[in-house]
Amino acid sequence: MKALENLVYFIITHTFTRWFVILGTMIALALSIMMLPTKLVKAKMLPGKSANTFSIYVDTPSGSSVEQTQMVTNCVVDILRDEKEVTDTEVFLGMGSPLDYAGLVKGSSMKQGENVAEIVVNLTDKHHRKERSYLMVHRLRPIIQKRCEGLVKGTSIKMIEQPSGPPTLASIVVEVTTPNLYTMRKVSSEVADILKNTKGLVDVDIMQEEFYDKYELIANTEKISRSGISLEQVNKILYLGFEGMIVAVKNSQNSPDQIPIFLVLSKDTKGVENSSKEALYAKLSSFKLMNKKGMMVPLSELVDIVKVKNTPAIFSKDLKRSTNVIAETDMVSQVYPLLDAREKMIEYFSKDYNVTKEPGMSTYMFDLHLTDKKSGEKILLRWDGEMKVTLDTFRDLGGAFIAALVLIFLLLVIYYKSFSISAIILGGSFLSIIGVIIGHYVADLVTLDTFFLTATSLIGFISLMGISSRNSLLLIDFSKSLIKDKGFDKKRAIAIATATRAKPIMLTAIAIILGSALLATDPIFGGLGVALISGTVAAVVVSLIFVPVLMFMSKDI
Repeated sequence: MKALENLVYFIITHTFTRWFVILGTMIALALSIMMLPTKLVKAKMLPGKSANTFSIYVDTPSGSSVEQTQMVTNCVVDILRDEKEVTDTEVFLGMGSPLDYAGLVKGSSMKQGENVAEIVVNLTDKHHRKERSYLMVHRLRPIIQKRCEGLVKGTSIKMIEQPSGPPTLASIVVEVTTPNLYTMRKVSSEVADILKNTKGLVDVDIMQEEFYDKYELIANTEKISRSGISLEQVNKILYLGFEGMIVAVKNSQNSPDQIPIFLVLSKDTKGVENSSKEALYAKLSSFKLMNKKGMMVPLSELVDIVKVKNTPAIFSKDLKRSTNVIAETDMVSQVYPLLDAREKMIEYFSKDYNVTKEPGMSTYMFDLHLTDKKSGEKILLRWDGEMKVTLDTFRDLGGAFIAALVLIFLLLVIYYKSFSISAIILGGSFLSIIGVIIGHYVADLVTLDTFFLTATSLIGFISLMGISSRNSLLLIDFSKSLIKDKGFDKKRAIAIATATRAKPIMLTAIAIILGSALLATDPIFGGLGVALISGTVAAVVVSLIFVPVLMFMSKDI
């Protein structure tokens, strides 16, 4: 370690080399931090997780028949049959899958109706296949949507992966809140159009039912009573003709209860040629009932066909009427498309509305408040979903980091009774962020997927604070001991202390790097592993080069 001692002594002896180290370190810090806004290193809550299954949600327009929904699902299944890694598929027609991790939060398990379906896709084991599940979803999404969404106009097909972290309704959720139902639908459609034209966003959908026409069959009680037919007969033939019903029971010695016999017409028989009133009238005319006199009476003479609008469900949150516009991200962080879409919304809505932003650094800092320039009507666009979870997590971790810095600083001031020494230790500890960010940049270069700076990366950076502080403490205490007890010159004492303590510092660093190597390959905790490895390397360099310069410039050592 004599070479290191001579190097440190040379650096702290000459003014030029001291300032060169300080300026070089500050430049490295500035350049590494600039990698975040320039998107050389991208931030995200958690990276994608390769799983053995994913789901496909099929939503045909409200009022679509189950046959139309089935036609779309059959198209999707036909495409999946050609995938070698797909072992089997499960189709839940008219409902969502009973239970899964994503469905519990996204509400798919509560879906019910002829216009909805869910396809559960099971894959070969992730350890035995080359393509990760989220890469397969990324590849298949445009193929499936292009080929199958056009079969029924207005169909939405969404590819849903199992979440790797806290489950949310979608990657990006825009809550449109206003008491006026017409305005809500208009603004929601405009928000959805903006999200569809934002790079990186896919599977955009509005979580509200569309208005459509339907026909109600109202029994004409006067005609029924005059024709000698009971209302019960009319109800039964309607159920039998369109739904099916129990018509008899069967007794069996193998069953303690009577076995019901359910009669239902074939699809062709109970189907209607088209959605017109005339086609429905013709179908009702084919159903005939016998009155008490033995005469056959067409069902069309006993009921009135009334064309009405559907009554869509009303959604509200915090006792305020609202609806959600959702979108998923495609192999990108949700932060950057959000900022892009938000700027587009501000520009678009500024034509007809006064747009104001949420003040300060609150939880809802990205929210937009719209006020109609003519009517004064107020509309709230609130951002939610995985983006909000990311924002809250990074904010909380940042707060924890600042709290850790303050507590460490106070403890050091009490111990050393010096603000400058405490600042040196904290400054050296904070500079490990250079290695953390650069480490993520290098990891992104050598991996096939984007390597994000995640929440686990920040946890690793906070963990490094104690390790980095320990390195500086070793140097400062040993240098002060050499100066006070041995009578060494300040420059020589710092150089000897650095060379002597370099070995335990490096051994500690090697142990951390080897221990974190397995974490670096994990899809979820890879950010933590890379942060610990690269941050430790930076902490060692800072401790052995930068900290000795600050120690020499401090008057308290």
